[in-house]
Amino acid sequence: MTVPAPAPAKRVGLSAGFRQTMTLTWRSLVQIKHNPMELLDLSVQPVMFLLLFTYVFGGAIAGSTGDYLQFALPGLVVQNALFATLTTAIGLNTDITKGVFDRLRSLPIARTAPLAGRIIADTAKQLWALFLFLGIGTILGFRIQTGVAGVLGAVALLLAFALAMSWMSVLIGLKAKDPEKVQIFAFSLMMPLTFTSNAFVPTDTMPGWLQVWVDVNPVTQLADAVRGLLIGGEVAGPAISSLLWAAALAVVFAPLAIRAFRSRT
Repeated sequence: MTVPAPAPAKRVGLSAGFRQTMTLTWRSLVQIKHNPMELLDLSVQPVMFLLLFTYVFGGAIAGSTGDYLQFALPGLVVQNALFATLTTAIGLNTDITKGVFDRLRSLPIARTAPLAGRIIADTAKQLWALFLFLGIGTILGFRIQTGVAGVLGAVALLLAFALAMSWMSVLIGLKAKDPEKVQIFAFSLMMPLTFTSNAFVPTDTMPGWLQVWVDVNPVTQLADAVRGLLIGGEVAGPAISSLLWAAALAVVFAPLAIRAFRSRT
């Protein structure tokens, strides 16, 4: 008589859940070795935006492309980091639609491990786009004024904010019916948020009524913090505001995203 296999435990401990999450994170990252085209989206868009904004708008806004590049590159880095979170939403929606998560549910792992693993892996992939931005920006004339410590601080702050923002993107990906709806809804949200900030133009060039929103916009706070860390200026105030915004985003959207994930899978 065949003895049935024991049923997997209903709950997974925190340490085991963490190991499973890291395993699935590594699984997502190691795929790049076999399919480097996964980094294409994180390569083409940064280069395109950097060249377009610098050479199309730079002279008109700042008088010279060099001056504008020095101002705008930190803002472009911030915009790209936030837009890159949409990759998580679209990929998650695609995986659920195709039944990938249904297969993972049969494994004796924490139910949130596939979700958290995907988020962490996609956030880590942003390092490629960030250093691509800085590398090409340096070739074009951008100069870091603060040294290695400033660069590492900017990277850490960007990844922390992107990780928190990913929870909102995940919620969109879980609620939308298909990847096309994810893209439409997410872009409708991200575009106004990034373009009504000082990521690309100084705040004082905007109408007074708009400056009120721009000053409290989380993208403005993050762009100011990254500028301070890369080229000098105030850092503490904008960085603290960015971290508070990141904490608020995570507190609000992480539980909603996990609940939506559990109900959909």
